Amino acid sequence: MALQFVGGIVLGPLAQELLNLIKDTTVKVFHFRKYLKKLQSTLESLIPLIEEVDRLNEEIKDRPRGLIQKMKAELEKGKDLMSKCSNVSIWNCFSKRSYSKKILKLEQDLLEIFQMPVPADTWVIAQTILAEGRARESKMMSLAGSGSEFSCAAPVPEITFGLDLPLMELKKMLLFREDVRVLGVCAPGGSGKTTLAAKLCRDQDVKDTFKNIFFLNVSSSPNLKEIVKRLFQQMKNQGPTFLDDDDAVRQLRILLEREPNTTLLVLDDVWDDLVVQKFDVVVKGYKILVTSRTQFSSFNCTYPLRVLSEPDAMALFRLSAFPQNGNGNWNYKEPDRHLLDKIVSSCKGHPLALKVIGRSLHQKPAKFWQNTERMLSSCSIIESHSDLLDCLGSSLDFLNKNVQECFMDLGAFPEDQSIPASSLIDMWAELYGIDEVAAYLNLHELSTRTLVNMFEITRGEAGEIDGNMNKLFVTQHDLLRDLAIYRSRRQGTRLIMERREDSLPKSWSEQEYKARLVSIHTGENFLSNWCNMHLPEAEVLILDFIATKYTLPPFMDKMEKLKVLIIVNHGHHYTQLNCLTTPGYFSHLKRVRLEKVMVPSLSEIAMPLKNLQKISFFMCEVAQALSSCTFNFPFMLPNLVEINIDYCNDLVELPQGICDLTHLTILSITNCHKLSALPERIGCIRDLEVLRLNACTELSKLPDSLRKLPKVRILDISDCMDMELPEWIRELRSLKKLNMKGCSEPRQFPGSAMNLVHLGNVICDEGTKDINLHWLGCTKSLRISQTV
Repeated sequence: MALQFVGGIVLGPLAQELLNLIKDTTVKVFHFRKYLKKLQSTLESLIPLIEEVDRLNEEIKDRPRGLIQKMKAELEKGKDLMSKCSNVSIWNCFSKRSYSKKILKLEQDLLEIFQMPVPADTWVIAQTILAEGRARESKMMSLAGSGSEFSCAAPVPEITFGLDLPLMELKKMLLFREDVRVLGVCAPGGSGKTTLAAKLCRDQDVKDTFKNIFFLNVSSSPNLKEIVKRLFQQMKNQGPTFLDDDDAVRQLRILLEREPNTTLLVLDDVWDDLVVQKFDVVVKGYKILVTSRTQFSSFNCTYPLRVLSEPDAMALFRLSAFPQNGNGNWNYKEPDRHLLDKIVSSCKGHPLALKVIGRSLHQKPAKFWQNTERMLSSCSIIESHSDLLDCLGSSLDFLNKNVQECFMDLGAFPEDQSIPASSLIDMWAELYGIDEVAAYLNLHELSTRTLVNMFEITRGEAGEIDGNMNKLFVTQHDLLRDLAIYRSRRQGTRLIMERREDSLPKSWSEQEYKARLVSIHTGENFLSNWCNMHLPEAEVLILDFIATKYTLPPFMDKMEKLKVLIIVNHGHHYTQLNCLTTPGYFSHLKRVRLEKVMVPSLSEIAMPLKNLQKISFFMCEVAQALSSCTFNFPFMLPNLVEINIDYCNDLVELPQGICDLTHLTILSITNCHKLSALPERIGCIRDLEVLRLNACTELSKLPDSLRKLPKVRILDISDCMDMELPEWIRELRSLKKLNMKGCSEPRQFPGSAMNLVHLGNVICDEGTKDINLHWLGCTKSLRISQTV
């Protein structure tokens, strides 16, 4: 489809022109090469998204607005910057440093326009579009919360089975039948409805017919105002404030009536006919495609998505069970063909069942296949939802008991949202008494069994056993989440409340629960009218909400076994927490994770938090919390061993008192671009083993006192572009891993650094590739990894 003009502006060719200039400058000017390659990689990732913006905003004929203006300005600025970089002499150190910063700033500005990186509630769609450009990220943005979503957001696997004919039939109904205004695609969960809808959005005939295509995930607990706001953001790059649901629908109707172009709205995973009715506006050129497990009365026409044919079912199963080549090329003898046929037949052509069960049998001996066939023979997979869950549940029986428990815990997080891997690992470490490495391996096992999808925000080292989990996230199919909840209800050890817009169920205050894991999800209309619950066995509490002000439940004060507290705000703005510093329940906690909240001053804590071992801030405002000079860190936090601060943009400096936390072993400060210096006394943290300062771009120097730390084994200063490797690096004799990717300009290591006999891994990039070869002789195990 040809590029569409927006207010006289075509962004796609402008972005391509900048990309070509970046490539030319990279060849001509060596001293900016590492920064230019990083910028090139980012722009290549964003070009598919830029082209989506071109298409989605075609209706803006008269003037550029919002995102269009800002993107055009950044692209033009980039072109000018490339011209100036070409004229910088290699001997002009001041200009080299200045323009290196400008290149990095341009990259950050381009990412920020599309809210990348962003809080967990806005990340999915951007990731999916990047995946089409770079084939590396997977579904991520229907974090049913906020932020802009772009058309065709759902991912489409590289290989699909049995969707060619349904796609052709669906196109005929949508494009050639004038009586079809609301078309429903209906099938049980996991049948491929979302994938089919996504393929339809990407079909050239459909894109040629509909000038606007919007893809919105609805889910079982929709917030109508938020959904309409996301649609407004897609159509006009602004999200108005609505008085209530009726006002949102009224403004949407006005917007659609004024829209000059044909529009296709895809509502994915709808559970309530009322939602469809709200969007069913009679406007010329406007149609709705709905995916649902139920046939609604509002559908003008329904397309029942059929199960896979026998050949397609066998092909999908083989791809899952024998992923190398689809054949029985493995260490064990392939099961009898008759047994294989019976297992595939028992799945009744259901795609998700074929995929999950096939993956669970990968490289398993024949007796496992036989046992699976016996269990499946007792299920009627399509007759009821519970039968389908029983069928999928058979794939769990081969897992270690501990891994099964971890799978069931995934139901504690809202559907269609990305789950930080670090949250899961914190939970599992405390619930099951395992270390973080074992918890990560459990997560990896679930991923290999196709029970979760793991992905990284950016290419890097997410998920490494050294504990760097900041970039690692998890998603799960909603039917597998149903399975997790379905199986966990049999035990009674988890109490999970689906999102409530008003108050908690009254029944919750009428009994005592033995749940070890409690998860409460509330919407923006929740008034914190907490009931008096009794949860004496709760060890993990997850509070997930949308609010600018949020009062923590008073019953937390009686949760004497509470070890892990996870607070997640999915709203557009930071939330102000009330009762966060009440000492009663905080005194028991071992791990706390806060997302998108305004952290109150630590001086408000009235008594020592003797058990707190780990605290994590993600996308928080932390300046107020850390500004107090009177807080006695070693007395109030005597057992704190890990601090994680990620994407906290107001962090300028760390309090000196942190240096008195002598038992702190991990200090991770990442993507905090305003942090300009570390405390001079940081060398007093004598037990520090991991210091991670990734992408703290204003940080240019490490305090000399760090040389006194005898236990530092991991030092990560990657993407601290002005950071200079100090001469005293040789004194960190326990250092095993050094990540200096994206740091200052090319240099050699200090010659005396041969004292680092334990150093086994140095990560650098093209700018630091000229390392003295005699470094390779300082230890036989040294590995130098060069990134691009």
